[in-house]
Amino acid sequence: MSDVRVIIQRDSEREERVVTTGTTAAELFAGERTVVAARVAGELKDLAYVVADGEEIEAVEISSKDGLDILRHSTAHVMAQAVQELFPEAKLGIGPPVKDGFYYDFDVERPFTPEDLKAIEKRMQEIQKRGQKFSRRVVTDEEARDELAAEPYKLELIGLKGSASHDDGADVEVGAGELTIYDNLDPKTGELCWRDLCRGPHLPTTRVIPAFKLMRNAAAYWRGSEKNPMLQRIYGTAWPSKDELKAHLDFLAEAEKRDHRRLGSELDLFSIPEQIGSGLAVFHPKGGIIRRVMEDYSRKRHEEEGYEFVYTPHATKGKLFETSGHLDWYADGMYPPMQLDEGVDYYLKPMNCPMHNLIFDARGRSYRELPLRLFEFGTVYRYEKSGVVHGLTRARGFTQDDAHIYCTREQMGEELDRTLTFVLDLLRDYGLNDFYLELSTKDPEKFVGSDEAWEEATETLRKVAEKQGLELVADPGGAAFYGPKISVQAKDAIGRTWQMSTIQLDFNLPERFDLQYTSADGSRQQPVMIHRALFGSIERFFAVLLEHYAGAFPAWLAPVQAVGIPIGDAHVEYLQEFAAEAKKKGLRVEVDASSDRMQKKIRNHQKLKVPFMIIVGDDDMNAGTVSFRYRDGSQKNGIPRAEALAEILKAVEDRVQV
Repeated sequence: MSDVRVIIQRDSEREERVVTTGTTAAELFAGERTVVAARVAGELKDLAYVVADGEEIEAVEISSKDGLDILRHSTAHVMAQAVQELFPEAKLGIGPPVKDGFYYDFDVERPFTPEDLKAIEKRMQEIQKRGQKFSRRVVTDEEARDELAAEPYKLELIGLKGSASHDDGADVEVGAGELTIYDNLDPKTGELCWRDLCRGPHLPTTRVIPAFKLMRNAAAYWRGSEKNPMLQRIYGTAWPSKDELKAHLDFLAEAEKRDHRRLGSELDLFSIPEQIGSGLAVFHPKGGIIRRVMEDYSRKRHEEEGYEFVYTPHATKGKLFETSGHLDWYADGMYPPMQLDEGVDYYLKPMNCPMHNLIFDARGRSYRELPLRLFEFGTVYRYEKSGVVHGLTRARGFTQDDAHIYCTREQMGEELDRTLTFVLDLLRDYGLNDFYLELSTKDPEKFVGSDEAWEEATETLRKVAEKQGLELVADPGGAAFYGPKISVQAKDAIGRTWQMSTIQLDFNLPERFDLQYTSADGSRQQPVMIHRALFGSIERFFAVLLEHYAGAFPAWLAPVQAVGIPIGDAHVEYLQEFAAEAKKKGLRVEVDASSDRMQKKIRNHQKLKVPFMIIVGDDDMNAGTVSFRYRDGSQKNGIPRAEALAEILKAVEDRVQV
């Protein structure tokens, strides 16, 4: 038997090894239980792959991104097998790995119930313990159609070979190359237990799956299109260890407690009435206070930074969005037109920038006016698909804190640097301080303008981002059609990442709108345009802060900053006098004069997450003092009224959490 030479790559280390012909990747990494696949010439392979002379082979650990995808996709196969064993009539859709888990779509006679999910999970555990082998088999298109004749959705996928989309998960089944089927084989007899059309790779056996759990089920259109049949989707999660699974489930439980939709209802902040429509929220009085304070502080900071406030209408003639390019590139995200004025198309605006361009162009501009910073709390409307609308974080109507800055080419770098610093400082004021930056570059299929302009804009943004000293992550192809952007990614209190502010550099819209200013030498020049949304949208930022603080806003944002709790009826008037003093200083203080007992009042306002409770009895009233009860349950007694007011005021002015 002849030998073959292979290179084993581990990070920066390369090890040459001589092995016999027929050696598999599994044999190369024998004893390394965390290795679940191999990467050969950039392609992922099963451990059953037979290595060839001269190949460079890299181990794929189960905890790596690729390893997690393989684990989760393999678990999706086990789930699909369990479903078809329990529901033989079920037809298979697609089962890709997704962030933190996997799903699989099924065509079944009725939706799955919670009891069904328990039964499916139990059957999955049985399959896992059997240690069935995942075995790859190459088939022709005709062989695949014969074997999967009873699976109509798989037959459709076979026809997509070479053009399958990553967006709907079809590419996990069929790629540009050969078709493959994965058989689940009995480890003792080799008998076929189940099979599925799949590109792979997979784990060696089902026994290698360490820990999983089914999470929920939902309806989903086949391949994401409303024109296709409605299927039933089961979501699950899988992890390299039981401890990691438990940590993930604990994280989800904490995230559920912080869900802004739940807190919005519990704290009476906002609602999304069915009578108005999906993705269209109304803010209640307490939520209105938080939103107003957020906006007022933002206005104040923008004024200090030299921004000028503008206002634009909610609807416009379609011609404006033809000029901007939105009807060419963004029509699917816009509400359908209304025909008015003898057949003229009017649209609800999805963006503010075209209208800001008209403000710039309303009169002649001089270089002395630049940079011109226009700012608006502008409400926009986007027709998001029903499946992606999610509370306030993905809405159909929302208000952007939108700014557009017009400057000269020479001012561009300094203005971008100033803008990014302003954005980060303002986000810190709201209590977010763990950031990294993302640089989104040109989508080669979806852009306007010259390659040279895009290259200049991208490099300018890169240099500005690097000056902040934060981690900079590439997002190839993620830019809008008119220019590259920097996105500020912020981590919240439980480690989730949210995209916050975006700063986009645009050479193209000024050209499309023929924007000009008079330069120092009298010539007409085209300005550079910077798009900047700081919150993204007020609604989404409100939701992020609500979840970040779990509803316990710092005193400056809290709708009620302090509540007076009298021990008895005789103490109500004293507290009302204290509240009146506080209100004169701009504080939001209420008195609970209800007939409830004191302990119930305390519990009620703890649930409402009020920062300060001011408790007064005979001793305090006689001494001219109050007692503080803080959100953590601690208490401080006998505080002179003036000191108590000063403490609340300082917490508000310093924007600290209490």
